[in-house]
Amino acid sequence: MSERLKNIFLLIITAVIGGCGQEAGELQAPMVADERPNILLIVADDLGYADLGVHGSDIQTPNIDKLAAEGILFTQFHTAPLCAPTRAMLLSGNNNHVAGMARQHRSDLAGHSVPGYEASLSDRIAPLPRLLRDAGYHTYTVGKWHLGLTAETSPKAVGFNRSFSLLDGAGSHFDDVGFSERGSTYWEDEDFAEYPVGRYSTEVYTDRLIEFIDSNKDEGSPFFAFAAYTSPHWPLQVPDDYLELYAGQYDDGYDTLRERNFVALGAAGIIPLESTLPPRNDAITLWEELSADEQRHESRKMELYAAMVDNLDNHIGRLLGYLKEVGLYENTLIVFMSDNGAAGEDFYNEGPFTEHIRAHFDNSYETMGTARSFVSYGEPWAEAGSAPFMRRKGYSREGGIVAPMIMAGRGVARVGAIDPTYVTVMDLAPTFLEIAGAPYPDDGSVWPMLGESMSGILAGEAETVHEEDYVTILYHGGRAYLRQGNWKIANLKPPFTEDDFELFDMSVDPGETYNLAESHPDKYEELLELWRNERKKLGIILPQDL
Repeated sequence: MSERLKNIFLLIITAVIGGCGQEAGELQAPMVADERPNILLIVADDLGYADLGVHGSDIQTPNIDKLAAEGILFTQFHTAPLCAPTRAMLLSGNNNHVAGMARQHRSDLAGHSVPGYEASLSDRIAPLPRLLRDAGYHTYTVGKWHLGLTAETSPKAVGFNRSFSLLDGAGSHFDDVGFSERGSTYWEDEDFAEYPVGRYSTEVYTDRLIEFIDSNKDEGSPFFAFAAYTSPHWPLQVPDDYLELYAGQYDDGYDTLRERNFVALGAAGIIPLESTLPPRNDAITLWEELSADEQRHESRKMELYAAMVDNLDNHIGRLLGYLKEVGLYENTLIVFMSDNGAAGEDFYNEGPFTEHIRAHFDNSYETMGTARSFVSYGEPWAEAGSAPFMRRKGYSREGGIVAPMIMAGRGVARVGAIDPTYVTVMDLAPTFLEIAGAPYPDDGSVWPMLGESMSGILAGEAETVHEEDYVTILYHGGRAYLRQGNWKIANLKPPFTEDDFELFDMSVDPGETYNLAESHPDKYEELLELWRNERKKLGIILPQDL
């Protein structure tokens, strides 16, 4: 903890102890205001790496861009490859298996009840919101939860004072029909709740979070606010006044957009100018091979996605504007991030929910983007959004696990910086705890956090967060990777076997184009042995272990 934060925290404790030690009836000194920073964590859902204005995109995101100009834009921020594991790592500072989210959905691995596969936050970690609440913070969350569907696994159960959350992984943005027969499940504060049908999700979540913050703003205590937006996650739906906002902008197709995004990222300083675009995914049909009608429908998907991102930026602007209006902005650390790479799923056309979705929604061209449709932009546009990297959401390649992140506000001394430092989603929880002066249990009751505080790099007092020997390891759904320094081993397709690991030098090949396993056999074997040791240490259980 920096000396300044230590002094603030000691001042608070001194004031509290001093006040409590007064005799009854004795004149007490006024309580010193709690000057610890507020923390606002904003998470976009499935936002592509290339899809911010500050990253060079033609999508208009002026509020997010301004936030980047006021702080640090991290270009090598690593998440999990899917939504729920990232959220578990975010709120625990730990590996997804330790945190209970070894799989995005509950799985008993063919009849075996296995630690790590709880599909909710495990008792092996101490949840961040609970630690902050116990340290005197008001804790709020809105939007996507995806860490359990019961009261015992709800936002309330892990330490949020106030909440209005979609417990499922996704849902319609205008109602609670959802993508399965049981519909969408919502939670408010201490019980299940109804969704305000007809209102747009991003507006609803922003309104509720402002309401939560406003209700306690005069009490003198700091807040931790987790704005877990469900935009721009499928289904691609927008309010009527956004339907034609990007009309005609993507008529040249996803192949052209992928190349355009790559060039724009270099021009914006997000990737080195000497970078090379990874080979195109041959499984995706070339744009020119589509019929005119297919092209029309495809370009409409990207128009709607862009409109969702534009709308999200507008409501983030509302939220930040509120903080400025009530005088809270200057004392707030603000983090904006996405939870994984761009999403390629299309449950309207394939997958276990197709029958339900087609029975309740209509994806004809005229209805696309409205509450009556359930559109996804699919693999082609997702890989355009992951332009500098290989693949997309769900993969252990960089296209699935590198996401945008911006940190600005209180405690961030660097302004307008673009930082290529390697950081992970696990680093946020220890950072927040440090600036809040909130302790993490060290009595052996829970596992120690794997993440490391970023406070030094935010303050301009350090150049890195992790030492060169720091190890990141992850397994999910048949895909895995391990990274140490600039070296990474990863597989591409399930089912997982160690023989499928490929070796990459990320310092010269962030697109993971050149497998160095044969040319660097000693390094390959070193990382393979490290994989075995680390997964055993963390209790990472694979299906073939049973």
